[in-house]
Amino acid sequence: MNTDLHAPLGQNRKAKRQRPGILRTGRVVAGICLVLIGASSLYTAFRGDGLKREKPPVQNQTAAPPSDTVQDRVPPQPPPAATPGMAPSGPRSGANVEQMVAGDGSVVTKYSPKQRDGNGPVLVDASQIGQDPRVAALPNDALLEETPFGRLPIVGPDGRRPMDQYARPWSGAQGTRIAIVVSGLGLSQTGTQRAIQQLPEEVTLAFAASGNSLQRWMQEARRGGHEILLQVPFEPFDYPANDPGPDTLLTSTSAAKNIENLHRAMGEITNYTGIMNYQGGRFLSDPNAMEPVMRDIEKRGLLFLDDGTSAQSKTAAIAKGTEAPYAFADVQLDKQLDVNAIIQKLDELERVAKRNGQAIGVAAAFDESIDAIAQWTQEAAMRGIEIVGVAALANDPKRP
Repeated sequence: MNTDLHAPLGQNRKAKRQRPGILRTGRVVAGICLVLIGASSLYTAFRGDGLKREKPPVQNQTAAPPSDTVQDRVPPQPPPAATPGMAPSGPRSGANVEQMVAGDGSVVTKYSPKQRDGNGPVLVDASQIGQDPRVAALPNDALLEETPFGRLPIVGPDGRRPMDQYARPWSGAQGTRIAIVVSGLGLSQTGTQRAIQQLPEEVTLAFAASGNSLQRWMQEARRGGHEILLQVPFEPFDYPANDPGPDTLLTSTSAAKNIENLHRAMGEITNYTGIMNYQGGRFLSDPNAMEPVMRDIEKRGLLFLDDGTSAQSKTAAIAKGTEAPYAFADVQLDKQLDVNAIIQKLDELERVAKRNGQAIGVAAAFDESIDAIAQWTQEAAMRGIEIVGVAALANDPKRP
């Protein structure tokens, strides 16, 4: 206990008179502290950023993550739009790009340096392939245009295409690659839900334009990691006895009407890499009907997947003439609805892929197909087979 606090006042004064050296030392120390505090306050006051630097700003941890993507399949961090003096720039803004067609029909791309527009440094956004999985269910607004039919895909101002933005990234290894496309999603609620939940995320899902709740199913599929396609009805040989559904593209109607029906289908959902035919043997075999449609698909930065069911299809010739990215299915996997039969078809697909380096198989969203594909893909990974999105296997004249 401190006795000074409880002693008589005279005794306290006497005690203080007996400690003059201690008191003088304390006063000196207190004075020095006051001088230091005052100097620190003056320094803070005259510094331009003294108060601002007292505590660093805390970033909002719950803000929405960036929606851009990065080349080489690395999750993105897009450049800040408001960075003073550092305007964002596209990856090819400092290059001349020339494309030449060789004698064998292959496309040779030549790059040479050029002067960028403007002065000073720029932030180069190299985003090209894939989408940040945290926002995969959200479209890139720069790749959409408002139309009477809804929001339709377009090539972005920087040349980025929807088929690149929404493609599923893959390893880039030169091994055996297989794409598996399961179609008809949206037509059955239970079948669609089962396909999204049980199929591996590497499997590409094709949504029927005439399906129900497509936007909700699209978002769930994208959040699950799937690349998706939009399935559009084309005229079969036995039409109208066999009618694929409303707004079918027909050889007997005008090109303008077919484009209108195509756009009506395109407006149903977003975030797809391309268009896949539903039936369409007659339409695919008619160059006059098919060419305007293929040109529109190419202009919008999409690929076209031919399901391979029509031996008379002119897809390859028309796609080359219009420079549209395209792909062909090599094997129809579920002509026989039996799990063992479908697995045998998947084994056939593997043999095609090992012979050619890659292959594409297509199936519908039947229970047997989903079960067989889910089982087979697990075993295929142990044999060194990489399952990729269909965009990775497209013939693309504009791919460097």
